Order: sequence, then C-alpha cells, then structure tokens
Amino acid sequence: MKLLDVINGKCQEGKKQLAIMVDPDKSDFDGLQKTAEVADATGADYLFIGGSLLTRDNMASCIEQLKKSSEVPVVIFPGSMLQISSNADALLLLSLISGRNPEMLISNHVVAAPMIKSSKLEVIPTGYILVESGKITSALYMSNTLPIPFDKTDIAVCTAMAGEMLGLKIIYMDTGTGAIHSVPMEMVRAVRQNIQVPLVIGGGIRTPEDALETWDAGADIIVVGNAAETNPDIIFEMGEAKRVLND
Repeated sequence: MKLLDVINGKCQEGKKQLAIMVDPDKSDFDGLQKTAEVADATGADYLFIGGSLLTRDNMASCIEQLKKSSEVPVVIFPGSMLQISSNADALLLLSLISGRNPEMLISNHVVAAPMIKSSKLEVIPTGYILVESGKITSALYMSNTLPIPFDKTDIAVCTAMAGEMLGLKIIYMDTGTGAIHSVPMEMVRAVRQNIQVPLVIGGGIRTPEDALETWDAGADIIVVGNAAETNPDIIFEMGEAKRVLND
C-alpha cells in the first residue's frame, strides 16, 4: 500500500499520528539504533529524515541503518535536491509555498525530477509553510524566505488553501529546528477547518502536553526532532499520549 494511502486512511479514522525527525548530521550508529528502538517501542508512525543543511554524506547509510533496525516507514524530508536516496519508503516533495523564493517553489524540483523519477520513490507532493518561530532557524536562513508572522492566521489559512487547490497532498506547517515557539494553536485550528488534506505540524513541540494540544487543535501528524535528540524518553510519553487519544 502506498504510504500516502496509509496516512489518509489513519486521518479518515481520526487516528492521530507521530513522526520522529532524524538529522543525519547529528546521528551516529548508536543514536540511530536508539531512535529506531524508541520508534518501534512507542508506536511512532513515521521516521522523517533530512535537514536544512547536511555536511556529511551519510543520508543513504542512515536510512539503511534505520530500516534495518525498525519497521517504521522512513520518509525523506529533503532540505535540498541532493537529499534523495532510493532506499527510503517515500519522499515528501516540499514546495515552500509560504515563501517567494522560486528555487524553493519549483526550480530545485525541476533539477531533481530526473533523479527522483529514477529512484522509484513514492513521491508525496507537500506544501511546506514556515511560520515565525521567535528566532532565525536553519530552515529560514537556508531558504532565504520570510516566514508567515505568528499572528497572521489569515495568511496561513489562505496559503494552505491555495496549496490544496494546487493539488498538494499534504500541508506541513513548521517553525523549524530549534524553534522557540511552535505554530500557534489558533493558526492550527483555522487551517484545519479550511483544508481537507492531512495537516502536519512541526517545530517547538517539546512535551506531551505540547503534543496533545497540537493534536487537539487539529494536527493529524506532529513531528518531534530536537526534543527526541535531547531526551528520547519524551517520545515514550508522547507515544502514550497518542495511544490514549486513539483508544
């Protein structure tokens, strides 16, 4: 079954989902093994892998290690057209619809298209929306774009609606790695009320309470990165929170 069908099926059943973000630059063998074990033990739905800037050529080996150690689907979250590996389960083809940088909207996609097609990866067209986070994150700096201001819910809603109308299959709202703030709950609620496709929220989700609040506001999938790196036990708590919600 296609991964997008799995995601949509869980959404239709009202099941909340959890993704763990893996940064290859910050991962070694032991860390990947631990992440894989935690993902399996907590019932995480997906392992996202990628980053705004990778300084080590280890994406493929990281994916291979994760897939050897876990049954959780591994999904590429590409920070650039170089972050493509055929041994993943799927690729989120990100179009940065909150910005006006043509490189992130379509230009990089044109260059990467032959490589992606030959990889045979399942491609999931994804509208990526950066939201103001309280600091300049790597995603913001590397994309050379302005985020949507945290208090401009109407802009976020219209951007998400436009992405859905363009045929994008997922809307992913993010404040970026190391964000001070998460996406405001009012914004999450408003976007959820105005789109039908799955809604993914990442950045600044550090506690089970944050996770529950974000799911309750309308997120279908939450993504946890830094919190998992600094305190892997937090994923167990978030997994338990998800289980209680879904039971």
